[in-house]
Amino acid sequence: MHSNGIHIMNHSIDFILLNLGGKCVLNWALVILQRNHICRSFVGIFSVSLTVIDTALTLIFTIIYLHGDGRCFLLGLQLTKYHICLLVQIIGEVYSVLQYPVVVMTGLDHFCTTSQRLQTATSRLKGIFKSFVSIILWYLAFLYIFLLSDFLPVLEDVSHHQIYQCWIFHVFQILQVAMLMFLTLGSAAFFTRCSPRLFKNPRQVNQITDQSRSDSRRSVVSQALGIFLNTWAIFLFFLAALLVLPVGIPSYLGLNVAWLCFLNSFLIGVVLCVVCPDSKLAQGLAAVPPDSFCEWKFKFSLAKEDSA
Repeated sequence: MHSNGIHIMNHSIDFILLNLGGKCVLNWALVILQRNHICRSFVGIFSVSLTVIDTALTLIFTIIYLHGDGRCFLLGLQLTKYHICLLVQIIGEVYSVLQYPVVVMTGLDHFCTTSQRLQTATSRLKGIFKSFVSIILWYLAFLYIFLLSDFLPVLEDVSHHQIYQCWIFHVFQILQVAMLMFLTLGSAAFFTRCSPRLFKNPRQVNQITDQSRSDSRRSVVSQALGIFLNTWAIFLFFLAALLVLPVGIPSYLGLNVAWLCFLNSFLIGVVLCVVCPDSKLAQGLAAVPPDSFCEWKFKFSLAKEDSA
């Protein structure tokens, strides 16, 4: 049990390396898939940094494991299998700490894009700024783990020649974010399906314009919800299963590019529904953040467009 009451699990080092290797392959596949536009958004730049860090750590862990008898040295420090367990726990805590900051920064980035803030800045300057923010987030996360948190590693009291398993913490932040997502999706579904019936009242002349705008906004939310669900329905079922079943997610797997792509699509849909004017969406003039999975195209009837 962790000092904060967070549950831990016991994984073999072979299993950890296999999971990390699979995670790296998935990360690189998704980065390559989005290579044409991945550096245009904060979440894309952060995904690249995460992929590089995961790959470097996997290589380091593999080298240490293959030389687990103590013949591996780094800067004069003798590295053993103990260090694999220690580093896996540390990086898992860092990934857990980064969940909410990444969500917030991605949402702010999409808000600036759709509301067309910072228009005067060049794309290169924006990329440099987003890269700088990514570096700062990584730095602050490590700083928090080492100096401010009450994180305590859990290691077996055996010789490094006899250690074959590591204690791994569960990550709960991803489940918390998933719960907030389901609440948001449920609220959107309620707004599109139930609100017209509950709040229906006779139209007056001075309410026609407001009603028309409300109908247009409801159409935007309905279409955005449909676009998102058509793409990510299977992933949502998987998240729902994780929320219902008593299973834990290893902390070193909690932050990955697939999860970031899912977050990206969800936050794009939220920002488009909240920020972007209906008229721009109807005319296809909205500045939509890059998304390799969802095609954010909205359709409006001519009658609704004219009344709006």
